[in-house]
Amino acid sequence: MTEIDLVFKALADPSRRKLVDLLHAKNGQTLTELCNELDMARQSVTQHLGLLEAANLIAVQRQGREKLHYFNPVPIHDIYIRWIRKFEMERLDALQDFKTKLEGKADEQ
Repeated sequence: MTEIDLVFKALADPSRRKLVDLLHAKNGQTLTELCNELDMARQSVTQHLGLLEAANLIAVQRQGREKLHYFNPVPIHDIYIRWIRKFEMERLDALQDFKTKLEGKADEQ
Protein backbone atom coordinates (compact mmCIF):
# COMPACT_ATOMS: atom_id res chain seq x y z
CA MET A 1 0.00 0.00 0.00
CA THR A 2 1.36 3.43 -0.96
CA GLU A 3 1.62 6.39 1.38
CA ILE A 4 -1.32 8.14 -0.25
CA ASP A 5 -3.41 4.96 0.06
CA LEU A 6 -2.70 4.90 3.81
CA VAL A 7 -3.82 8.51 4.11
CA PHE A 8 -7.07 7.91 2.24
CA LYS A 9 -7.72 4.78 4.28
CA ALA A 10 -7.05 6.63 7.54
CA LEU A 11 -9.33 9.52 6.58
CA ALA A 12 -12.12 7.21 5.42
CA ASP A 13 -13.25 6.61 9.01
CA PRO A 14 -15.31 9.32 10.78
CA SER A 15 -13.69 8.60 14.16
CA ARG A 16 -10.23 9.13 12.74
CA ARG A 17 -11.35 12.34 11.03
CA LYS A 18 -12.69 13.49 14.41
CA LEU A 19 -9.28 12.75 15.99
CA VAL A 20 -7.55 14.77 13.26
CA ASP A 21 -9.99 17.64 13.89
CA LEU A 22 -9.33 17.48 17.63
CA LEU A 23 -5.58 17.58 17.12
CA HIS A 24 -5.88 20.36 14.57
CA ALA A 25 -7.83 22.40 17.11
CA LYS A 26 -5.39 21.67 19.95
CA ASN A 27 -2.09 19.98 19.20
CA GLY A 28 -0.15 17.95 21.74
CA GLN A 29 -3.01 16.09 23.41
CA THR A 30 -2.64 12.92 25.45
CA LEU A 31 -4.64 9.75 24.90
CA THR A 32 -6.74 10.61 27.95
CA GLU A 33 -7.59 14.05 26.59
CA LEU A 34 -8.58 12.58 23.24
CA CYS A 35 -10.67 9.84 24.86
CA ASN A 36 -12.60 12.48 26.81
CA GLU A 37 -13.82 13.93 23.50
CA LEU A 38 -14.90 10.62 21.96
CA ASP A 39 -17.56 8.11 22.89
CA MET A 40 -15.41 4.99 22.54
CA ALA A 41 -13.14 2.72 24.51
CA ARG A 42 -9.54 3.74 25.16
CA GLN A 43 -8.31 0.71 23.20
CA SER A 44 -10.34 1.78 20.15
CA VAL A 45 -8.91 5.29 20.27
CA THR A 46 -5.42 3.78 20.53
CA GLN A 47 -6.05 1.68 17.41
CA HIS A 48 -7.33 4.68 15.48
CA LEU A 49 -4.31 6.72 16.54
CA GLY A 50 -2.05 3.88 15.35
CA LEU A 51 -3.59 4.02 11.87
CA LEU A 52 -3.25 7.80 11.78
CA GLU A 53 0.38 7.49 12.81
CA ALA A 54 1.02 4.83 10.15
CA ALA A 55 -0.41 7.24 7.57
CA ASN A 56 1.90 9.99 8.92
CA LEU A 57 -1.11 12.15 9.79
CA ILE A 58 0.00 12.39 13.40
CA ALA A 59 3.32 12.36 15.17
CA VAL A 60 3.83 11.10 18.71
CA GLN A 61 6.26 12.48 21.25
CA ARG A 62 6.90 10.93 24.63
CA GLN A 63 6.82 13.23 27.62
CA GLY A 64 7.53 11.27 30.76
CA ARG A 65 4.96 8.49 31.02
CA GLU A 66 2.60 10.11 28.52
CA LYS A 67 2.53 10.36 24.77
CA LEU A 68 1.60 13.65 23.16
CA HIS A 69 -0.11 13.47 19.77
CA TYR A 70 0.47 16.13 17.12
CA PHE A 71 -1.32 16.69 13.82
CA ASN A 72 0.87 16.55 10.70
CA PRO A 73 -0.80 18.48 7.84
CA VAL A 74 1.73 17.49 5.16
CA PRO A 75 -0.10 14.37 3.88
CA ILE A 76 -3.35 16.34 3.54
CA HIS A 77 -1.46 19.08 1.69
CA ASP A 78 -0.07 16.40 -0.64
CA ILE A 79 -3.66 15.30 -1.37
CA TYR A 80 -4.57 18.89 -2.10
CA ILE A 81 -1.65 19.28 -4.51
CA ARG A 82 -2.30 15.97 -6.28
CA TRP A 83 -6.09 15.76 -6.32
CA ILE A 84 -7.74 19.10 -5.64
CA ARG A 85 -5.62 21.96 -6.90
CA LYS A 86 -5.64 20.82 -10.52
CA PHE A 87 -9.44 20.81 -10.60
CA GLU A 88 -9.63 24.13 -8.83
CA MET A 89 -7.32 25.90 -11.29
CA GLU A 90 -9.65 25.53 -14.30
CA ARG A 91 -12.54 27.06 -12.36
CA LEU A 92 -10.37 29.92 -11.08
CA ASP A 93 -9.02 30.57 -14.58
CA ALA A 94 -12.60 30.68 -15.94
CA LEU A 95 -13.62 33.16 -13.24
CA GLN A 96 -10.58 35.33 -14.00
CA ASP A 97 -11.44 35.31 -17.72
CA PHE A 98 -15.05 36.22 -16.92
CA LYS A 99 -13.93 39.07 -14.66
CA THR A 100 -11.55 40.37 -17.34
CA LYS A 101 -14.31 40.31 -19.98
CA LEU A 102 -16.74 42.13 -17.68
CA GLU A 103 -14.16 44.78 -16.80
CA GLY A 104 -13.30 45.20 -20.49
CA LYS A 105 -16.97 45.75 -21.36
CA ALA A 106 -17.32 48.23 -18.50
CA ASP A 107 -14.35 50.22 -19.88
CA GLU A 108 -16.01 50.44 -23.32
CA GLN A 109 -19.19 52.09 -21.98
